[in-house]
This record gives sequence, structure tokens and C-alpha cells, in this order.
Amino acid sequence: MEEINIDDFVSQHRNSVARQIREFRERKGYSQDVLAEIMGVSRSTISKIENGRFGFSIDYLSKLSIHLNFNFSLVESK
Repeated sequence: MEEINIDDFVSQHRNSVARQIREFRERKGYSQDVLAEIMGVSRSTISKIENGRFGFSIDYLSKLSIHLNFNFSLVESK
């Protein structure tokens, strides 16, 4: 069995989520500035999230899901 590099694994998933968040924001028609204002954070925080440079919490993910109208869930990997 191939050993998984944890840092690479985390980075790939963070970048995948980041791209999806950017897509949801753009579909909603929000600029980064607007989303930042709604969430009460800086625009640079939104930029870092969308560029995969910010390891954000479940609290941020929950707020993003409310404001960008998406659901998230955990599924068991096989």
C-alpha cells in the first residue's frame, strides 16, 4: 500500500474546497469585498480561503455555506 503524504493530501483537499467556494461566490454574484462584509472578515481572508492559503475552521465553512447557499457533509471513504 502506498504511503500518503499528509501535507500533500491536506493541500489538495484545501485547494479543491477553495475552488468550489470561489465558484459558489461567483454564482451568487458576490465580490470578495461583499462576501467579506457579510461575513464580518477582511477581503484578504476571503482571498486566502479561495486561494487555499488559509486553513479555515468548521465555523467559517458553516458561515460560507449559509451565505453562499451550499450544503456540506461528511461521507465515509472507501
